[in-house]
Amino acid sequence: MNWETFYLTTFMVGFLLSLASVLAGTVHSHGPHLHGHGHGNGNVLGRGGRISRFNFAAITAFLAWFGGTGYLLEHYAGVWVYLGLLVACAAGMAGASLVLWFVAKLTAHENPMNPVDYDMVGVLGRVSSPIRRAGTGEVLYLRDGARKCVPARSEDFGEVARDTEVIVTRYEKGIAYVRRWEDVQ
Repeated sequence: MNWETFYLTTFMVGFLLSLASVLAGTVHSHGPHLHGHGHGNGNVLGRGGRISRFNFAAITAFLAWFGGTGYLLEHYAGVWVYLGLLVACAAGMAGASLVLWFVAKLTAHENPMNPVDYDMVGVLGRVSSPIRRAGTGEVLYLRDGARKCVPARSEDFGEVARDTEVIVTRYEKGIAYVRRWEDVQ
């Protein structure tokens, strides 16, 4: 195997794996998944983790750029073998860095979802649509800087007037069960 064949093979492997990755992402197949014995999430705060420099996209980009540049240098330029290898490595690193930069820009504003942030129990809100006796009304509350609403029933199945401050005591089947804030204090 000569250098030209090595570079061309490396380019084809990198390009075909990248293409397979893109096509697999568009198919939305639901094939078998590996599930191990996982552990629940720790109550951690903050932003998501950094992207690993050695991920599939970066590796395939490196292979494609390394192989493509090396092949072009070897086939058309006829440069010294080690100089071609050095330039091909630099081009591969540039390609991988470009992919990592692009993915980092795409994921810069993502925050990991924490189930605790979406727990309704303990949420303080205001009744916007009166809760009738043994009936359902609506409660407005503030979460993540946005006003949201939820169907609500009184915990004791009594009436709750409009503009009454309430606290959610339980949340079942999409309905919040509330008590008056003044009764809880």
